Amino acid sequence: RVRAGLDDVFVVSEMTVDVADTPGGPLIRFNGTTEWALDSVDKADVLWLPREEQLRELLGADFSRLEAVPGGFVVVVASGGGEERHVDIDSECAYARALLALLEG
Repeated sequence: RVRAGLDDVFVVSEMTVDVADTPGGPLIRFNGTTEWALDSVDKADVLWLPREEQLRELLGADFSRLEAVPGGFVVVVASGGGEERHVDIDSECAYARALLALLEG
């Protein structure tokens, strides 16, 4: 996601980017975007959001399963001999909730 202004948030995916050190600070540059109005953005304004498979990989052996439920998804992880369930309307968000809980624990 890139925040272009205070209220502007958008997702840039499946693009090749590189980090350029400039006198004004690091920039994330988007390669092959000559047709875009956005050529680069300050590194401080960029947030990397991992994809579903990356989140699942980060959960590692704690990941038990993904379940579809009415209105969304549940990621089930092992926790202290039991299970924890992390629910969201989007599977990637459910994985993210599970990973955040694991990292906080």
